[in-house]
Amino acid sequence: MKDYKKYFTISAEPEVLYAALTNPATIQLWSGEPAIMSDEPGSEFSLWEDSIVGKNLEFEKGKMIVQQWYFGENEEAPSIVTIKLHPHKQGTSVELRHTNIPDDAYDDIVEGWNQVYFASLDEFYTGE
Repeated sequence: MKDYKKYFTISAEPEVLYAALTNPATIQLWSGEPAIMSDEPGSEFSLWEDSIVGKNLEFEKGKMIVQQWYFGENEEAPSIVTIKLHPHKQGTSVELRHTNIPDDAYDDIVEGWNQVYFASLDEFYTGE
């Protein structure tokens, strides 16, 4: 099991970015795919046609999202994603921490965070 931590800067205010990460209609706008999402603790979610699925654990509106991501039945420990949103002069500094990533999924997960998930958000808000 491996952990991953990275900071991203997105050109949107924290409250706007929080909505983009928790509102299924907004997620569909930046991801291009229908999403099942809620900011209700205990609710399950699905993104990118079930390529990301899990359970929402905790929310602090405009500031933090904590989720458990599912990687199949033989997980040694829950894989937890924590996204913290901090005001930044260019919009939002996003602190991503993803713990207990299965070794065989690590490279794909890191690539997904960098090349798809946050790249899509950045492109959506910068228009580039």
